[in-house]
Amino acid sequence: MERKQAVYQYLDALGVDYTHYDHPEAPTIEITRRYWLNDGSKHCKNLFFRNHKGNRHYLVVFDCERNIAIHDLEQRLHQGKLSFASEARMERYLGLRPGSVSPFGLINDIDNHVHLFLDVNLKKYPALSFHPNDNTSTVRIGFDDFVQFLDKCGNSYEFLELY
Repeated sequence: MERKQAVYQYLDALGVDYTHYDHPEAPTIEITRRYWLNDGSKHCKNLFFRNHKGNRHYLVVFDCERNIAIHDLEQRLHQGKLSFASEARMERYLGLRPGSVSPFGLINDIDNHVHLFLDVNLKKYPALSFHPNDNTSTVRIGFDDFVQFLDKCGNSYEFLELY
């Protein structure tokens, strides 16, 4: 089954409201920007990290218009030294490939290993946008529906001031 179809089925089973649209492959924010619809959602950047020991993994979600230095993130998250997780770790814990990382990857984390950090500023937007585990589509989901999705996944998450 295609990765994006698994996301759509998961969201449908939850009964949440979302829309999606397909576009050419877009593995980076710069490329994806060409295809975004002006749909009132906040497009998000999603980064996958591991701690120094490699025994903890974190997905960090924030406004795509912002940049965050890893050193600043380390100080805000209080998780010690961070580094980007490898492609193998991304596949193992989120079932994803580089260029398609999003919170929807949590549907593949059956052990709820990955902790999610979200920028608190995302709360002010009525809807958010992410790739549905495939960088040839974008999903727009209402903020409350997104929180319902997170609660259903069962992974720990928290909203913090990231910048």
